[in-house]
Amino acid sequence: MPSTLTSYKHILVAVDLTEECDPVIYRASASAEANGAKLSLIHIVEPMAMAFGGDVPMDLSQLQQQQFDQAKERLERLIDIYPQLSTDNCHLKFGQPRQEIHGFAIKEKCDLIVVGSHGRHGLALLLGSTANDVLHGAPCDVLAVSLKKTDD
Repeated sequence: MPSTLTSYKHILVAVDLTEECDPVIYRASASAEANGAKLSLIHIVEPMAMAFGGDVPMDLSQLQQQQFDQAKERLERLIDIYPQLSTDNCHLKFGQPRQEIHGFAIKEKCDLIVVGSHGRHGLALLLGSTANDVLHGAPCDVLAVSLKKTDD
């Protein structure tokens, strides 16, 4: 009986650029290496107006640019830390995370998306889970790396 498991050719790791993204990058990198797959990283900067429900009585363009610039600096630090990352395979996009991640995965023919998940439930889940959002309607397999909070 032939195996239904196929090896991945292009793995996309979607990160939030916090310290918590390290295990997600590690897992995606290990999977890419084990499969001989291409690795791409993506971070999405969400429009600030979305956080305020769309109606904002002020111009947020300068703050939005600062947010984008800070994300770019954090991404450059990640590239310095992880030798498998480079400016060629790291992408910074502006928009709604689910749409941007799915769109990139389709355009670049990614066959696995790796995201971090806190496994939240209750009120924390209602406040938003990018991993859950990415999972629904994903154009390929999704691996949710558990980011369990340690109680030290």
